[in-house]
Amino acid sequence: EEIQRETAYPDGKVEKVLKNGCHLIFFPNGTWKKVGSDGKTVTITFFNGDVKQVMPDQTVIYYYADAKTTHTTYSDGLEVLHFSNGQIEKHYPDGKKEITFPDQTIKNLFTDGQEESIFPDGTIVRIQRDGSKTIEFNNGQRELHTSQFKRREYPDGTVKTVYVNGQQETKYISGRVRVKDKDGNIIMDTKL
Repeated sequence: EEIQRETAYPDGKVEKVLKNGCHLIFFPNGTWKKVGSDGKTVTITFFNGDVKQVMPDQTVIYYYADAKTTHTTYSDGLEVLHFSNGQIEKHYPDGKKEITFPDQTIKNLFTDGQEESIFPDGTIVRIQRDGSKTIEFNNGQRELHTSQFKRREYPDGTVKTVYVNGQQETKYISGRVRVKDKDGNIIMDTKL
């Protein structure tokens, strides 16, 4: 690019105005700034290798050189972080966060404290504010974990519950109910 004008300032800063309208400003510490000919596109390359770009729509893209991480902030408030390991985080203006891990597991963190994880095999885990957990497996089975019990529901309608005291209860679709104590001994079985 051809230089139209160059100015050296007492503080060591040097400004170059190019014929295409771009401004380049070089700072003594090695940082430099480029203002596009539109006056709206700004790129700052810092002495440590970090790069900050401000786009005409006010989107800010910041690249952290040491961490190899890009942090993009959009004008609507959405922030997206791309990490070097492939992890992507989206931070929404309402406080919700969505994390996509390198294995493509997606974790949603909601503002009310609930969490949801969607695994590549289709398994979905939801955690409520009270700590209870629901797991939906891709084979149609479902589990509910609370502070009092763990319950698995099978596609055929069978429901098996294990209580904190170790007691197990199995309810079959036929109406049969079998209860075992913590040691596995049958204490009730309503064979129909």
